[in-house]
Amino acid sequence: MYEPVQTSDKIYPVGLFEATGIELEYMITDSGTLDVLPVCDRVLFEISGSFDNEVYPDGENGFSAWSNELALHVLEFKSLKPIPDLSSSGKLFQKEVCAANRILQKYNAVLLPTAMHPWMNPDREFRIWPHGNREIYNTFDRIFGCSGHGWSNLQSMHINLPFSNNDEFIKLHTAIRILLPVINALTASSPFLEGSYSGFQDTRVEVYRTNSGFIPSITGSIVPEPATGIDDYNNRILKKIYSDLENYDPEKIISHEWVNARGCIARFERGTIEIRTSDIQDCPGADIACARLIIHVLKKLVYEEIASMKDQINKDTESLYKILISVIRNGSSTVIDDSEYLKIFGLHAPCRAIEFWKKMAELYFPDYGEDSVFISNIFKHGNLSDRILRAAGKTPAKDQLFSVYKDLSISLAQGIQYIP
Repeated sequence: MYEPVQTSDKIYPVGLFEATGIELEYMITDSGTLDVLPVCDRVLFEISGSFDNEVYPDGENGFSAWSNELALHVLEFKSLKPIPDLSSSGKLFQKEVCAANRILQKYNAVLLPTAMHPWMNPDREFRIWPHGNREIYNTFDRIFGCSGHGWSNLQSMHINLPFSNNDEFIKLHTAIRILLPVINALTASSPFLEGSYSGFQDTRVEVYRTNSGFIPSITGSIVPEPATGIDDYNNRILKKIYSDLENYDPEKIISHEWVNARGCIARFERGTIEIRTSDIQDCPGADIACARLIIHVLKKLVYEEIASMKDQINKDTESLYKILISVIRNGSSTVIDDSEYLKIFGLHAPCRAIEFWKKMAELYFPDYGEDSVFISNIFKHGNLSDRILRAAGKTPAKDQLFSVYKDLSISLAQGIQYIP
C-alpha cells in the first residue's frame, strides 16, 4: 500500500490549476496531394529570418511560440506563458493555424490535423530536424531509429498542469495517473496506418508505447507508477531511466527528465506535469474543450471530492494499463467494467467509455460554456476516430481516404469540427 510522504521542500511559482500550458502539433502537407512536406524549418525562417527551433510571431510577449519537433514535417504551437483561463484559447490557437496556413501557401502546403498521417511511409518520407538541437534528435535516432511511426508520424496535444510543492505534486500526479487510461476514448483520432485501418482507434498511442521497447524503463506501461513524492518519483522512475541509458548515452545528451516517455511526465524544470496521451483533434477549439473537461475531472480527483487520495494512489498500475490497452483498440466503445476503477469516479455499473465521459461531463463539468458544442458533438457523433472511420470505412480506396483528410484540412483551416 502506498502512503503519500513529504520529502522535497522545493517551492514552484504556480499552484494547482492556477494556469495551464498547451501545446498543439500539426502535420505540414502538400496542399495538392496531402503527402507530408518537410518544410517546418522554412516556416520558422519566415518568422525569424533564421533556422531557430522556436520563434515568436507576435514577439516574446505574445500569446504563442511556434517550434519544431523531431520530424521536419511537424509544426507545434504552444502557449508562451501559462494560461490562467483556457476558455478563449481555442480561438487564439485558431489564429495561429490561420497564420501558418497563410505562410504555407507559398510552399503549396497546408496544415493537416489528426494524430497520424494516414498513408505516410516513414522509411521513405521521414526527414529529421537538421538545425539547432539536432544533436538531441540525432542521438534519439542513433539509439532508437526514429524512422518508425512511433517517432516520426504522431501529433498530440500536451497539457501542462502546475504544482507548487511536493504535496501538490503527489495529488496531481496521482489524479492524472488514474484518469490517463480513458482520456483517449474522448480524443482518439488515429485509426489509419500506411493507407489501411490499423485495427486500433488510437494507433498513435499503440506505436508510441513500443517505440523505446528495448529500453522498457523509458516508456514503462504508459500509465506511470504511483509516486509518494518528488524524491520517490526521481528514485523510482528517472534514476532507472538514466541508469539504463548510460551505455547508449554516455555524454548524457538525452538523459534528462523529458526523455521519460510515459503518458504523463514530471517537468520539474518548470513545475508541471505534462499529459502527453491526447491525440490532436480536428480544430483547436475541440482540443481546448477536451482539455477543459479533462482538467475539471482532475480537479474533483485532486480535491478528493469523489475518492480519497489513498484509494487513488493504491490503484494498481496493471489494471490501469489493461483499461488503457482496451481504449487504444476500442476507443469510445470500450466497456469499462473494473468496479474498483468505476467507484473512484462515483460510478457503480459497467459502461462504455463514451458513457463514462458523458457522466463525467454531467457530474463535474455541467456548464461547458463555449465548449459545449465541441463536447456535445463528440458525445453525439463519436470521437474523431469514430467519425473518420464512419466516413472512410475500414477498407477505403486511396481517393476516398484522400477525400476524408482533405475535408479534415478544411475543418482545421476553418476552425470547425469534422462531422461527416
